[in-house]
Amino acid sequence: MKLVLGRDELAAAAKTAVRETGTPVERLDVRPVHKASRGFVNDADVDVCELAVVTLLQAVAHDRPLVLLPVTTLARPQHQTLVTLGDLTASDVEGRTVGVRSWSQTTGVWVRGFLVEQYGVDLRKVDWRTYEDAHVDGADDPDWVTRAPQGARLQADFLDGRIDFGIMGNELPDDDRIRTAIADAREVAAEWSARRGFTPVNHVVGVTEAAAREHRDAVLAAYDALSAVTGADGSHPVGFAALRGPVAQAAAYALDQEVLPRPVDFDDLVERSCTALGVAPARLGG
Repeated sequence: MKLVLGRDELAAAAKTAVRETGTPVERLDVRPVHKASRGFVNDADVDVCELAVVTLLQAVAHDRPLVLLPVTTLARPQHQTLVTLGDLTASDVEGRTVGVRSWSQTTGVWVRGFLVEQYGVDLRKVDWRTYEDAHVDGADDPDWVTRAPQGARLQADFLDGRIDFGIMGNELPDDDRIRTAIADAREVAAEWSARRGFTPVNHVVGVTEAAAREHRDAVLAAYDALSAVTGADGSHPVGFAALRGPVAQAAAYALDQEVLPRPVDFDDLVERSCTALGVAPARLGG
């Protein structure tokens, strides 16, 4: 069984658990971890893969044979990722140019959801610029989104003033001119999470349907091991019950933004996983 997990301690825990079931296992060390997503969702070249939650939702909506293993490997506030070099704020987004690596990037989906929900932004009145395709083959940007010229880079366009805002998480450049477009972004994010009862989820774990059926015991052992590590302090939700809120909200935002071609219902995700693994929802925190 081949697996891709970004954090070394997660990979070590999963490998140990899988080996104890008698299943041979290999960790592919892909960094950054999102570079493994395309091969996983389109070609099933690994069996278990950490991937962005929106990538998983988009893959399911495009009928890729994979299921959700309800473990969060990355959850974080997102309001601070909308940045600018000038005096613009989130209220100035309409009519301006906003760059994001990919339309399906999970950070972008969360931020656009906040702009609509908290700032009344009409997303179709924004000049959106994207720089990469989605990880899921066949998933195209909406016709109201512009692709940057070939060879253009988000960070360079942002720092050189060719776009007014950028949505950037880990790829944020180190430049003293950069500031968040949402004042007191961390506090605003904390208030949003307090109202909703969850922190935005970025990365979860996906499993191919074939691996879930063929290596059932190994996948369940990996789930137990990952749950013990990621869920230890409560900051990364584990199990279907804990993931319902953030995953359903991400799916709703993604559908509204035309990231998904059809709705993806959370209960359908639960059923797909449980059917493939032959277990009741309670076995996976349902």
